[in-house]
Amino acid sequence: MTSISKRKEESHLVNGGVKQSTWSKAFNSNAVWEEKDEFLDVIYWLRQIIAIVLGVMWGVAPLKGFLGIAIFCIINAGVLYVYFSSFQQIDEEEYGGTWELTKEGFMTSFALFLVGLVMSFKMYKLLKYNKTS
Repeated sequence: MTSISKRKEESHLVNGGVKQSTWSKAFNSNAVWEEKDEFLDVIYWLRQIIAIVLGVMWGVAPLKGFLGIAIFCIINAGVLYVYFSSFQQIDEEEYGGTWELTKEGFMTSFALFLVGLVMSFKMYKLLKYNKTS
């Protein structure tokens, strides 16, 4: 089956409504999540995007040390908490509770944040050094 026919098949009416893609549901308030793993994947990838953006911002700022890491942790956990509790308004108990959703993919995003931080910090210093010499 070709990918075009597969996409057409997925867009047929399902239970009286058009089946939405995962990312369109992610940015739609109060979306209906048929599968638990689908929502957890959205949480995971949103956390990774936040980690890259904050890592680059912290590297350019340069915000480092305990303060930088603490602010990253607060923003990362806080934004996603607001996302799933206020924006999506899901029942946290279906997904194992608030703590399970808050820690979903956190360590991976922390590692990605550190990579982004170090790389952007080094690039910023390199560009700054080359400008002065």
